[in-house]
Amino acid sequence: MNEQKRLISLDAFRGLTIAGMILVNSPGNYGTVYPQLKHVDWNGWSFADTIFPSFLFIVGVSLVFSITGRRQNGVSDSALESQIVRRTLILFALGLIVNTFPIFHLSTIRIPGVLQRTAFCYFFACVIVMRYGLRGRIAWLLALLSSYWLMMRFIPVPEVGTGVLEPGRNFAAYVDSLFLSGHMWSYYETWDPEGLISTLPAIGTTLFGVLTADLLRSTLSNSKKTAAMILAGLLLIVAAEILSQWMPINKNIWTTTFSMFMAGIAAIAFSLFYLIIDCGGFSIWARPFVILGVNPITVYFLSEVLDTSLRFIDLSLPNAYAVSCRTYLFRNYCEPVAQHEMASLLYGFGYLFSIFLIAWALWRRKIVIKI
Repeated sequence: MNEQKRLISLDAFRGLTIAGMILVNSPGNYGTVYPQLKHVDWNGWSFADTIFPSFLFIVGVSLVFSITGRRQNGVSDSALESQIVRRTLILFALGLIVNTFPIFHLSTIRIPGVLQRTAFCYFFACVIVMRYGLRGRIAWLLALLSSYWLMMRFIPVPEVGTGVLEPGRNFAAYVDSLFLSGHMWSYYETWDPEGLISTLPAIGTTLFGVLTADLLRSTLSNSKKTAAMILAGLLLIVAAEILSQWMPINKNIWTTTFSMFMAGIAAIAFSLFYLIIDCGGFSIWARPFVILGVNPITVYFLSEVLDTSLRFIDLSLPNAYAVSCRTYLFRNYCEPVAQHEMASLLYGFGYLFSIFLIAWALWRRKIVIKI
């Protein structure tokens, strides 16, 4: 495959994950969220739980093509490393802004987050790709997933014991309490779903994407590449289901089985995008996703900041009470035409469309904001 040829399926699948993130993060009413757009409370998974790992998976795919292409264009490794560090720091800083906007309390700022975890996964995956070949990448993947499993199962937690995987009582939560006290998600307070130790298997999720890119860059035919991705995805799903007897599939602590299971789903989904779009040449249907996918971080960042603004800005109504802009829009434009979960879903799609219009304006003017 020509390294200079851009895979449209990469942008499309990335855009799909961004659309999913916006839908999940922007319901009209948190009390009546559409069931599949809610994260499961603990073990198990829903559609909402597939979004972030799929994004990390596609980050892994993309970075291989990016690094390879820049090397072929004569960019030195030292220059590449500087770019990687710069992008990592920008991603992390944007995540902190999302967490604190519009009230910046540094004493209680939440340090972990989606963009922060993305930054770490991107950085370590890039380092591994630049320094190791296929065997080394596989070795790192196995080491990360197995070491996390061993830590969660066999390192004792004070006053709890070993092998406990309950909320706030597991080894990952214990490490968060030691190093992130007062700087975690306020919903849980004592642990964070994007915490420190659970980032290790998330890096593994990114490496699954790296290995997928290695497959795409191979000399195999397109049909064999597609079949290999589907087969690998099915094997990962089956293996994760079998191993879940000992370590459940759980996004909150990003268990090893969760990493495997979600990489399997992402591999199969992406293989279909690759087959239909890049192999079959049928891409017009994916244009909205491509538009979202060419500026993914910008679109996600703007969606989070705008959503927070709608929740914080109040409107004074004639009957002398104030409601947030989000509540006003939900009550006046969604509840009259739908009820409960469907009204919340309607708001989510309306909000997604408004963000899409911003992405479309950037795409129409050929503006790509590189982070």
